[in-house]
Amino acid sequence: MQFVDSHCHLDFEEFDADREEVIANAVNQGISRFVIPGIKREFWARQLKLKADYDNCYLAFGIHPWFLQDFEWGDIDPLKELLVKHEPVAVGECGVDGAIDDIELQMRVFSAQVEVANEFSLPLIVHHRRSHHHILSTFKKVKPENGGIIHAFSGSQHDADKYIALGFKLGCGGTITYPRAEKTRKVFKQLDLEHIVLETDCPTMPLYGYQGQRNEPSRVLPVAQELAELKQVCLKEIATVTSQNINELFF
Repeated sequence: MQFVDSHCHLDFEEFDADREEVIANAVNQGISRFVIPGIKREFWARQLKLKADYDNCYLAFGIHPWFLQDFEWGDIDPLKELLVKHEPVAVGECGVDGAIDDIELQMRVFSAQVEVANEFSLPLIVHHRRSHHHILSTFKKVKPENGGIIHAFSGSQHDADKYIALGFKLGCGGTITYPRAEKTRKVFKQLDLEHIVLETDCPTMPLYGYQGQRNEPSRVLPVAQELAELKQVCLKEIATVTSQNINELFF
């Protein structure tokens, strides 16, 4: 069985001391490919270095709403240049975060990146937190033409249905391993598997039982096991279908 971690930040400094070991351990657990989203212009070169060193790492370039204090509108042009020169699999990580300030600026930067994704016929990797209404409002103004992934999905079934209708897959990660996450667990239990992709968001978002520890791509496997149990299907089916879903979007 082979899995894909559709969202992991292996370029972050938390992995500088043992990145090769972390990737090797994940591969040994059956996680064969890794998608590395971008967060801001200053980090894009680190992603390119990672891709040069590991051919099973695939890149997306974007501007995360958490880092808009470093953002300038002139960053959009070098983003486009990267998309031309390095053929990433997606635009992102981009989106709107309702827990931080300046929603209006966030939505403008997000909208600009949706337009860029459309221009280059690429899917999106979308960050959300308390912001489905803002994201869906943006999509009404600038319709995403190539779908993508709603990263770390934790919305309602109604939200899920709206994203699926727009061609998005929903990212399933460590949240479903927490018994208290009843709403999210219920939604993933009900969703057709064809709409789900696996992710870790490492080094953050640790699984239940690993709180306070660095998250790693190898933990896609316990996420997959939990999803298999939730949906009452075999682990092989989880591996096969979620990998096919990623292939449809990115490869």
